[in-house]
Amino acid sequence: MRRNMTFDTEKLHEQDRHWVHPWENLKTVRKAERTIIAQSEGIYLHDSDGNKLIDGPAGMWCVNIGHGREEMAQAISEQVMRMPYYSPWSLGNVPAAQLAEKLAELAPGDLNNVFFTTGGSTSVDSALRFMMYFNNCLGRPEKKHIISRADAYHGSTFLGASCSGKARDKNLMDFERDLVHLLPTVHPYRRPDDMSIEAFCDEKIADLENKILEIGPDKVGAFIAEPILASGGVIIPPPGYHRRTLEVCRKYDVLYISDEVVTAFGRLGHWFASEDVYDIVPDIILSAKGLTSGYVPLGAVLISDRLLDTLGGLEANISYFASGFTYSGHPVATAAALKNIEIIEREGILENVREIAPYFQARLKELEDIDMVGEVRGEGLMACIECVNNKQTKNPLTLDYEVGSRIDAHCQENGLIVRPIVNMCVMSPPLIITRPQIDEMVEILRNGITESMEDLHKEGLWQG
Repeated sequence: MRRNMTFDTEKLHEQDRHWVHPWENLKTVRKAERTIIAQSEGIYLHDSDGNKLIDGPAGMWCVNIGHGREEMAQAISEQVMRMPYYSPWSLGNVPAAQLAEKLAELAPGDLNNVFFTTGGSTSVDSALRFMMYFNNCLGRPEKKHIISRADAYHGSTFLGASCSGKARDKNLMDFERDLVHLLPTVHPYRRPDDMSIEAFCDEKIADLENKILEIGPDKVGAFIAEPILASGGVIIPPPGYHRRTLEVCRKYDVLYISDEVVTAFGRLGHWFASEDVYDIVPDIILSAKGLTSGYVPLGAVLISDRLLDTLGGLEANISYFASGFTYSGHPVATAAALKNIEIIEREGILENVREIAPYFQARLKELEDIDMVGEVRGEGLMACIECVNNKQTKNPLTLDYEVGSRIDAHCQENGLIVRPIVNMCVMSPPLIITRPQIDEMVEILRNGITESMEDLHKEGLWQG
C-alpha cells in the first residue's frame, strides 16, 4: 500500500458534493463534508487527512477478509487480462461455472442452483420475481403475496424496498402496497415487560400464521426473512422462531426465502447461517456482500432442486424465466468470489469467527453499564448498541437521528468508524479482527458513547 499519498480534503469535499450518496439528505447535499476514505489495509481505513481508523462496520457488513489483499488484486487482475466480460445470455464462462458448483457444495440441503445477480437488492428482486413466475407456471396466478416484517431490510429495488420494514425509509417514497404485508416486529427487547421470551415467540409465530390465513394460503407466495435483522438494528428473533416459521410456511405451501446477504460467508462463523446456526433449510437463500468481501459487486440467488424439479416436470405453461442482468455471472466478479472463498477456507476464517465471537460479544456487553445504553445484542461478529433515554422505559432519545451520528463523530476523532443507525450503533468488523483490536475498538466506542451522553445531557436532550 502507498502510505505517502496526500490529498486536498477541501477539494475532495467539493467534488464529492456532485455525488448523490445512498440515503442522502437532499437538504444538505450541497454542504456535505463527509469523511473521505483514501486507503485501507487489514481492518483499518485511512482518511484523506491521513487519520487511521478501525473499520467497525467492515464497509457495509461486507469486507470479511479485510482490506488490501494482494492475492485478491492479483486474481481480479488476471481475470481482467484473461477475459473481462462476455454476454451471459447464451454462453458460459470458467469462473462463473466454477463458482456455481462451489456455492452448491457450500449451501445447505438441495440448494444446488445459482442465479447470479449484481448485489443484494437485485438478489431479493430476482427471488421474488422467481416466486411469481413459479406460481404462474403452476397455474396459481393469485399466489403472489409476500410477507415480510417490521424492521426488516431487503434492499432498494422497488420490490425489495417494498418488503423492507424500516418505517423511516418509507418517508415520501412509493412502494408496492397490495402484494406486500409486514408483520409486527420480532424484537425481543421491545416485548412487554411481563411477557416471557417463549410467549413472545408464540405470538410472533401466530402473527405469521394469522396473516397467511387472513390473506388466504392460496394467495401467499413467499415469506422473506433475514436470520438476523441486520440494518434494523441486529435484531435476533427469539429461540426457535426460524424453525417454527419454516414449519408454518411448509404447512401452507409458502416459499421460505432466507435473506442471507449479511449473515452468509462467515459473519456468524459459517458459510450460511440458515442451517448451521438456525437449523432450517429454506427454499431460496440470497447472498451478496461477503461473497466477494466487497472487492467486486456480486450477488447470488440459491434455489432448491425441489423448485426447479417441479418446473421441469411440467409439460405446459413453461416459458423462459425472463430475468437477468448484463453483469450476471460476471467473470471478474466470480473470479474474485472464488479467491475470497479460497482465502476463507485456507486461513480458517470461519473457525476464527467461532473462536473469537464470544469475546467480541462479551466485551461489547460491558457497555451496558453506561447509563445511555439500553441493550447490547449480537451474534457472531455483528452487534448493536441501542441507546435510550431511560433504561426502564426503553424510550429512544428525542433526537434519535443525531445520537448514532454523534457517537460516530466522537469515535472517528479517536480512530474508529461505527455504523450509526438512528439511536443505535452497529459493529460488524472484518472477520480477521484480533482480541487486542477488539479491546481497542470497545474502548474507543465506550469513550464515544460517554462523550455523546455528556454532550446531550449538557444540552438538555438526555434525561438519564
